Amino acid sequence: MKAFPQTFYWGGATAANQVEGAFLEDGKGLSTSDVQPHGVFGDVVDRVPGDAGLKDIAIDFYHRYPDDIALFAEMGFNCLRVSIAWTRIFPNGDDAEPNEAGLAFYDRLFDEMAKHHITPLVTLSHYEMPWALVKNYGGWGNRKVIGFFERYARTVFERYKGKVKLWLTFNEINMSLHAPMTGVGLPSDSSKAEVYQAIHHQLVASALAVKACHEIVPEGKIGNMLLGGLMYPLSCKPEDVFKTLQENRGWQFFGDVQARGAYPGYMLRYFRDNGFALEITDADREALKSSVDFISFSYYMTGCVTADEALNQKARGNILNMVPNPHLESSEWGWQIDPLGLRTLLNVLWDRYQKPLFIVENGLGAKDKVEADGSINDDYRISYLNDHLVQAREAIEDGVELMGFTSWGPIDLVSASKAELSKRYGFIYVDRHDDGTGTLARSKKKSFDWYKEVIATNGASLKA
Repeated sequence: MKAFPQTFYWGGATAANQVEGAFLEDGKGLSTSDVQPHGVFGDVVDRVPGDAGLKDIAIDFYHRYPDDIALFAEMGFNCLRVSIAWTRIFPNGDDAEPNEAGLAFYDRLFDEMAKHHITPLVTLSHYEMPWALVKNYGGWGNRKVIGFFERYARTVFERYKGKVKLWLTFNEINMSLHAPMTGVGLPSDSSKAEVYQAIHHQLVASALAVKACHEIVPEGKIGNMLLGGLMYPLSCKPEDVFKTLQENRGWQFFGDVQARGAYPGYMLRYFRDNGFALEITDADREALKSSVDFISFSYYMTGCVTADEALNQKARGNILNMVPNPHLESSEWGWQIDPLGLRTLLNVLWDRYQKPLFIVENGLGAKDKVEADGSINDDYRISYLNDHLVQAREAIEDGVELMGFTSWGPIDLVSASKAELSKRYGFIYVDRHDDGTGTLARSKKKSFDWYKEVIATNGASLKA
């Protein structure tokens, strides 16, 4: 019988800036997320007293985490992915001492998870960094930020080494190419050369964090995190196939550097061909040799690539400017649904790296309807997750070493792309809306009991 490993991590994934709220509480500083109140692709807004964004309160996880974790435990979670808000620990990024109130909050959070036997999987930087590092240093464009990040990483490794054994460095590190402010703290109109230099600094910082984790938490494991943007050729024309190879390498190179410890030749050629003279020191090259223990990634959709410029121009613009696949259905947000693509991606990553893999984001954003009796019948979410988990199980049968699955947004949260609450992912409904109204009360959707059964049966209840 096809099965998931007995050691499989089952759970959900969140990000501090999308759930916590309390955006200036207990000494927290402003982050890049705080000054992007309309999401990843929104304008930067200088915050003034009295203005408000949905993320300022989000779903108030900062104050309600014990109840939320109890609900996760009721579903049977043995793993929860969270992120630490860097600005809770170093409000300005370059502070002389860490903020004790921020450190204490995560102590309480990890202790609460331990009470319910839930393993924390902790992202060091999930789509946010101290806004002061952007204003005063120019974000990741400045080499000094490497040192600030390493000190932050070492601080939390030391503090939580007895409580956290699974770590990730940067969330969806390849998204910096599409959202420079969110990824590397650079303006959206920055040149490609500037963005790649900032990415280089981030890759060095990631490697230094890996090295620090291995020193401070020797029994721990630390991975990277990629946006799994798998592309297919639109046709079997050799030009489409080769362009697809190049498009996939555009995000795979991050994994190549983080897992193999050096820039691949194709990327060095890309820099040469485009006249990008990156500053890469011998010390950088040495640092990059510290490779991750496992590869984690998000998977939501696939897209197509064509060398035909006329077809490219017609393609619907979306986050990754993918050409739509005519053979796939789409979600309400235009994200194409491709469960088999997950099996394909798992095999591609396993063949490429031969390192354990971890699906740390996958889920369906949708508008949920609350019925008169309070029930929420999200069969579409159940279907989406069931079909993707069946393909993950098939990949395990293919020989892929898969550590776990943490569905994105196990509780409704503020979406990253547009800072909406109407785009819901959770098994748990949160009564809060795009206009800021709502009681913040939690209630279970139909998918809550479905996921509970999937976990209890270790995937045996899935319908192939």
